[in-house]
Amino acid sequence: MEDIFEKRVRAAAIAAWWTILVGTIFLVLQWTLYLVFMSARPAWLLWLCGPDVGWPFIQTVWLWAAALFKALLWMLAVIALWLTFWSKKLRKQTPVQ
Repeated sequence: MEDIFEKRVRAAAIAAWWTILVGTIFLVLQWTLYLVFMSARPAWLLWLCGPDVGWPFIQTVWLWAAALFKALLWMLAVIALWLTFWSKKLRKQTPVQ
């Protein structure tokens, strides 16, 4: 029973690390798009956001969304690190048969 639990904790840690990797790639992609859009300032982006929306508002919303996503990614990284350490501790405690 403990061996199955240790495997599940390890699988959860691995899944969390993969999620962090995908989230980091997404964060880099959105930052690149932010730099491209804020330098080019295409008119269609303002049209998508609706009337009475200016570039300062788009910048603020984009930066806040990126900051919130980054904070959630950091919390997930702490959880993944904790799961990894817990998995290692469980592996050491499992008796060898």
